[in-house]
Amino acid sequence: MTPHDSALDPSTAHWVKSTYSDPQGDGDCVQVATSFLATHDLILIGDTKTPGAHLAVSPEAFAAFISATSAGEFGSI
Repeated sequence: MTPHDSALDPSTAHWVKSTYSDPQGDGDCVQVATSFLATHDLILIGDTKTPGAHLAVSPEAFAAFISATSAGEFGSI
């Protein structure tokens, strides 16, 4: 089986909200799911304000994004 042979169903993913998200849950809630690393070699990134919409990225791309964010390459938010 290749990593993308089976269907990717984000509704079955275990989503975890960022610790930097709004603690009241009033928006600004970034979430990540690693449920498909083993089967699809993908990490899902979503926004709780837009259920069902997500980005699927490789672990390498996610690591590069986290590294660049930590280094301040996107400025301060």
